[in-house]
Amino acid sequence: MDYLINEGYPSAAKFLALEANIPTTEDGASIQERVEIRNAIYAGDIQSAIEKINDLNHQILDSSPSLHFALLRLQLVELIRTCTASRDGDIAPALTFATTQLAPRAPTNPEFLEDLERTMALLIFPPDNLAPSLAALLDPSLRKTVADRVNEAILINQGARREAKIRNVVRLRVWGEQKAREQKKDLPAKLHLGLDLDEENGVSQDTIMQENDGNESI
Repeated sequence: MDYLINEGYPSAAKFLALEANIPTTEDGASIQERVEIRNAIYAGDIQSAIEKINDLNHQILDSSPSLHFALLRLQLVELIRTCTASRDGDIAPALTFATTQLAPRAPTNPEFLEDLERTMALLIFPPDNLAPSLAALLDPSLRKTVADRVNEAILINQGARREAKIRNVVRLRVWGEQKAREQKKDLPAKLHLGLDLDEENGVSQDTIMQENDGNESI
């Protein structure tokens, strides 16, 4: 239950609570706010996500320059994605955003400067001939990485458990498997956890729950 709540799947949490007759005292509105922020990031609408985060509590980003920079860099990536989608795309919006929003922050942290320089390189090389390190910036997985960081920051700000108990159980299980293999125990070549990727169809459990959950609230 806490996994579904922490990860922002209110409809799935509601269904589980009803099926298992488990009472839930979680604030449906606060979960829905996290869902809307997550969905905005997944859709590449980073400006909307930042506004929603600030509406929730501006201290979330004010107290975490690294997270704020990650969101702004992702917003720059989305601008570059748009302007490089066609040969005659206008790169001015991306340059203006980088100059006004990211450049002033870059000197405060060497990692910020490196990330900005790498992101700006997307404007130099053709999208279909990018080095792996640059292509990774345009991969949708970057949206999920940033969305996960935002979700964790919101949970911390709200005084909630930052990580579901089930993740600790999974770590313990992986540790146990590793120790068993070190001791040459007879185990299958691969033991599926059933929590990350369905090997048969290549669809992640996160994707399945997002499709089932949509934008519904508890």
